[in-house]
Amino acid sequence: METEPKKSKGWCWWIVVLAIAAMVAASATLTIWSNARHSKVSSVRGRPGKIAEKYADALKIAIQFFDIQKSGKLVNNKIDWRGDSGLEDGHEEMLDLSKGMYDAGDHMKFGFPMAFTATVLSWGILEYGDHMKAVKQLDNAQASLKWITDYLINAHPSPNLLYIQVGDPELDHECWERPEAMTEKRPVIQVNTSFPGTEVAAETAAAMASASLVFKKINSSYSNLLLKHARQLFTFADTCRGSYSVNIPQVQPYYNSTGYGDELLWAASWLFHATRDESYLKYVTLQNGDAFANWGTPTWFCWDDKLAGTQVLLSRVNFFDTTEISDGENIGLQMYRKTAEAVICGLLPDSPTATSSRTDSGLIWVTEWNPLQHSVASAFLAVIYSDYMLTSKTETLYCSGKQYKPEDLRKFAISQTEYVLGNNPMNMCYLVGYGSNYPQYVHHRGASIPVDAETGCHDGFKWLESLDPNPNLAVGALVGGPFLNETYIDSRNNTMQGEPSTYNSALLVGLLSGLLTSSSVVSSFS
Repeated sequence: METEPKKSKGWCWWIVVLAIAAMVAASATLTIWSNARHSKVSSVRGRPGKIAEKYADALKIAIQFFDIQKSGKLVNNKIDWRGDSGLEDGHEEMLDLSKGMYDAGDHMKFGFPMAFTATVLSWGILEYGDHMKAVKQLDNAQASLKWITDYLINAHPSPNLLYIQVGDPELDHECWERPEAMTEKRPVIQVNTSFPGTEVAAETAAAMASASLVFKKINSSYSNLLLKHARQLFTFADTCRGSYSVNIPQVQPYYNSTGYGDELLWAASWLFHATRDESYLKYVTLQNGDAFANWGTPTWFCWDDKLAGTQVLLSRVNFFDTTEISDGENIGLQMYRKTAEAVICGLLPDSPTATSSRTDSGLIWVTEWNPLQHSVASAFLAVIYSDYMLTSKTETLYCSGKQYKPEDLRKFAISQTEYVLGNNPMNMCYLVGYGSNYPQYVHHRGASIPVDAETGCHDGFKWLESLDPNPNLAVGALVGGPFLNETYIDSRNNTMQGEPSTYNSALLVGLLSGLLTSSSVVSSFS
């Protein structure tokens, strides 16, 4: 991320009035409500139905951006203008940090959003891996995920030590060069017991735990290794609490954290799914729900705020596993689910509690910096929740007395996807390489510089200022997106709108995979 200003969770909130206090007081009623609305379901989903070719084509394109962002010694390189880079990363600490992915249009490896990318990509695979397999993209998704988790494993050489960044943003942004030609110093930054970083350690734990489920049946030893790291990182994050952007203030201009409670809940939720260890369920319900969950206050799902994702993920437990859970934990899970429902109700355009944070054409729009991250993330949560309803045979979602069906949630998700793919006032597809009208001046160093150009750190800026379109196609890049007035300025200097990121791509891959077919999800990841 180039110059995105500090985030505040104020950006991520819209208020919906909920009778949470009444719900707490009526815990017995909640248990009855839960039992009445759930049916016993099989853990095997149906075969994928007819494939929506439009979304299949978009998925095949979107997933290629991960190959463009890879650092290290490239294996089976599919991008003809990319080559090996960052091979010495981590060597000064006697570590191999050459893998991983560059964050956005620059050459930084920021551990916080990179781990979020891995967690979201894992979630998409776990929910919709059979959809991906049907269009021959599952192997690509798993390989991209492993490229990140290989890096994260190496970045965690001991239980209470995690390397969270490779590169100096100031030095990096003084250069405009291809990653293969980098010459500037690339120092590493760590969090430890003296300088803890709870949110980045917890997000990395979430990435490891979720990925362990992805690889459980195809590479059990690797899955076990990931789970070992996840447990250690969560313990480190929880016992040595402290914000990484307070303890390491140089990260604030780029990926400043506005709190770590959401990451702790997010990580514990994934660890519960990965281990079925009830202590993690107690952590998010009885022990820390009141402190961190903000029950009754919907938030926007993004790299800095995981609450909405956590609420939907824990709804999965409430939908499918209530008979195995104690009354106290079940009440907490119902609180998560009720807040997840409030999140979804806020997204539906004709809901009584619909958010006003959208454009005239209906795109969810929260902030001028990288606005599509919120619209795509919202659609991703909506399609998942829709499928939870279908699998559990839950017919109705109630939004302040108004009833909605799973197809209403899916309709909203499709509306956001269609906007991204070109059904918008600009007739612009914001996914590079899809259709015929997409951004030509994406803010991306490697894409903007010809492969045979012999330029160094400073003289490469002529390619930033060039009026010619990018010579290399950043295929699969999801750019930041339109302004609130639904305009888009296709300029390489327009980082606010024109810079792609790996976490945007992970969210889009999950969303497109969910929309490929009408098949529902499994009731258990195990």
